This record gives sequence, C-alpha cells and structure tokens, in this order.
Amino acid sequence: MENRTEINQFILLGLTNALELQFPLFIIFTLIYLINVLGNLGMIVLILLDSRLHTPMYLFLSNLSLVDLCYSSAVTPTALAGFLIGDNVISYNACAAQMFFFAVFASVENFLLASMAYDRYAAVCKPLHYTSTMTTGLCTCLAIGSYVGGFLSGSIHTGVTFHLSFCMSNVVHHFFCDVPAVMALSCSDRHVSEMILVFAAGFNTFFALLVILISYLFIFTTILKMHSAEGYRKALSTCASHFVAVSIFYGTCIFMYTQPSSSHSMDTDKKASVFYTMVIPMMNPLVYSLRNKDVKSALEKAVEKAKLFLGL
Repeated sequence: MENRTEINQFILLGLTNALELQFPLFIIFTLIYLINVLGNLGMIVLILLDSRLHTPMYLFLSNLSLVDLCYSSAVTPTALAGFLIGDNVISYNACAAQMFFFAVFASVENFLLASMAYDRYAAVCKPLHYTSTMTTGLCTCLAIGSYVGGFLSGSIHTGVTFHLSFCMSNVVHHFFCDVPAVMALSCSDRHVSEMILVFAAGFNTFFALLVILISYLFIFTTILKMHSAEGYRKALSTCASHFVAVSIFYGTCIFMYTQPSSSHSMDTDKKASVFYTMVIPMMNPLVYSLRNKDVKSALEKAVEKAKLFLGL
C-alpha cells in the first residue's frame, strides 16, 4: 500500500493531564534519569578502568549499562520537556527516530540478558572449562549479535509502523512514540502490520526467554546436586544479580502483554512504560553493584585513587 501520510507532526499527550502534577513529576523523573546516567556511566567507566573486571560477565554488563543508558535517553528527555515546558509536539521524523532507537536498544537488552544467562550457565555448570568456553571471540560474537538482532528488530518495528498512512488524528496517547500508540492512529488496514510485529516481537522474546530458562534449568539442577554449602552459596551469588535483572525486565513485559483486553488501556501502558523505560535502567546498575563484591571492590579502589589524585 502506498504511504499517503499527510501528518507531519504528532502531539504526545504525556503521562498525565493534571497540571499540578507536571512539576513534581519533572523533579522525580529528572532525579531518576540522573541516577540512571551516573549509575550506568559509572559502571561502564569502572569496568573499563579495572583490569580485574575484564571478564566475559563484565563485558556483557558494560554493554547492558550502555544499552540501558541509550534506550532510556531515547525516551526520557522528551518526557521531561513535556513536564517542564509543555512541549508535547514531535515531528514525524523525530517520532520515527525515537521509536527506532528505543526498539533497537530494548531488543538488544533482550538478547544481552540471554547471552548473560549462557555465561552464568558456563560459570556454574562448567567451571573448569569456563575460560575455554567463554572465549573473547565468543563473547564478542554474542555482543555483536545482540546489536545486530536489535537493529533488525528496530528496523522491522519502525518500518512496519511508519509504512502505514496517518491522515486523521495526530494525538499520541503516550509520553513517547511507542509502537501500539502510534499505530492506533493509522487510517489504513493494520492487520498485516500487527501480525508482522507480533511475530517479530514474539520470536525475539521467546528465543531469548528460551535460552534463559534452559540455562537456569541446568544451573538450578547443578546447584541442587552440590554437597558443599560454600559451593551452593557461591553458585547462588554468581547468578543472583542476573536473575533479579531478568525477573524485573521480563516481569514488566509479561504484565504489559498478558493483560485481558477488557482491562487493557493506554493509561495502563503508560504506567508500565515508565517502569521499563526509566526505572529498570536506573535499577540495573544498583542491582549489579550492591550484590557484587568485585564491583564494590573496584569502586572502593577507584574512590581511593580519586582521593589520592585530589589530595584528600
């Protein structure tokens, strides 16, 4: 179908219409975003500077921090501008770009979590062969593959959505250009586009979840067979942070996409979107740093070096 687009800009309704909540929400989400930026950038810098963290697990973790920072940054500044100055207008091209980058980096996170699950499987189930299994080449391929998969997924989501015609309302019932909210404005037949998106998103999520579930099945089986209490605790500690991150990420996705249609609404989508676009990217560095002795040790070392440098 030929694209008969007549709309050249969209209006984002934002998170709420209540004027008295705009500034308080601006303050709250600004603080969340600052913690997100500082936490993820800090994690990346810490891993780059400390040679003890140059391992497969932290290679994936540094990429996870980069992805969290990027997909949150694709959405949050627009939302903050809406809260502070009421600038809810976004151009057609900017809307497409925002959707693309968000979809790309959210998909990359999906694949990175699967790669990290395989890494944890190798660490717990095959500890003696870990270094020969998780080679630099394999880790690099898994990381690059995650970005390639994310790029393809983002291209499909954005291309299929903006191939549609928009010739009626330009009011997006969301605080950013999310696929369902923008697609709902189309005046052309959406059936094929929706089927393509459901298949693409379903395949990506199912594939990643399958890898994660199989990895943890072997991990828990191995842990249950351990006779040493120390080995049991070490194995649980090795997987705890990743398991928490996976539970938060996929728990939110499952909540969003498994609701009954009768209770499903754009308002519910917006509230859940706040969690996975702003809160989860902020929480991941905290989850991995608070439960990780290596990260704590590297941070203490970095603080001591900073004090020496500053003469404190």
